Amino acid sequence: MNEFIITFREGLEATLIVGIVYTFLSKTNMHEQIKHLWSAVIAAIIGSIAVAFLIISLNNQIGNTAIAKLFEAIFMYITAGLLLYVVFWLSKSISDKKKLEELASKASRSSKWGIFLLIFFAILREGFETVMFLISGVIQTGSFSYFGFFSGLILSCLIGYLIFSQGKKINLKPFFAATTFCLVLFAAGMNAYGTHEIESFLTKQEYISKDISRPWDILQPKPELSSNDNRILYTYNDEKAKYFHILHDKGAIGAFLKGFFGYNSNPNWIELFVWITTLIFGFKIWRQFYIKT
Repeated sequence: MNEFIITFREGLEATLIVGIVYTFLSKTNMHEQIKHLWSAVIAAIIGSIAVAFLIISLNNQIGNTAIAKLFEAIFMYITAGLLLYVVFWLSKSISDKKKLEELASKASRSSKWGIFLLIFFAILREGFETVMFLISGVIQTGSFSYFGFFSGLILSCLIGYLIFSQGKKINLKPFFAATTFCLVLFAAGMNAYGTHEIESFLTKQEYISKDISRPWDILQPKPELSSNDNRILYTYNDEKAKYFHILHDKGAIGAFLKGFFGYNSNPNWIELFVWITTLIFGFKIWRQFYIKT
């Protein structure tokens, strides 16, 4: 689900940029510049893939477990901050047709490679954001949905095709409102996960004790249930001969909540505070942009 939302939103923004500039160049008979446009798109995609491999390689080369936790925490904080920035400031003008047409006009007049550079850096930025968000999701959940990834890309391209090639009028505000709200949840989860990884780093380095106060802790499975445990909330794993809570973040329900909301089976109080604070902040700004009062 995360992969679909991220690639759909980022893909749609990229498609709108390319579509608006392509339409402008076609109407003004700048056919030579159209070749540069498509060359820029291909180059930006290759550049985005290179960035992905670079980040993954860097993460894999960190051998120390404690340092790896610190790296993941910093990566999560950066990604969450970037996510909120992109969602609430850059996305306001990303599909501004008039502004993009003005930029395209200036770029085509200023240099032979003006259009190439304009599209290259615009799409590369979208690709970089996508890479950051997707890798953060993989770090957080430990899984990746190729179906969601390609479904989001295909749907975004299809909508762009209907708008620019078929002349369909599609109200995109509901799409952006819904996906933006989901990205707010992702950002809150990333900040919370980053805080949890800071805790892991500090405990592994023995800077703090492992005995930390938590609002709830259902991480560890139980060999048997006590009278205080509600049996409805537990499932028995025959292979491991232990009881697991149905909201354990490795289970079906818990894994979904973890990927979508940043849920954790054993959060610390600071982690919970960070999650709530980010969510309130994000929701407040989302409401200002998308809910008319």
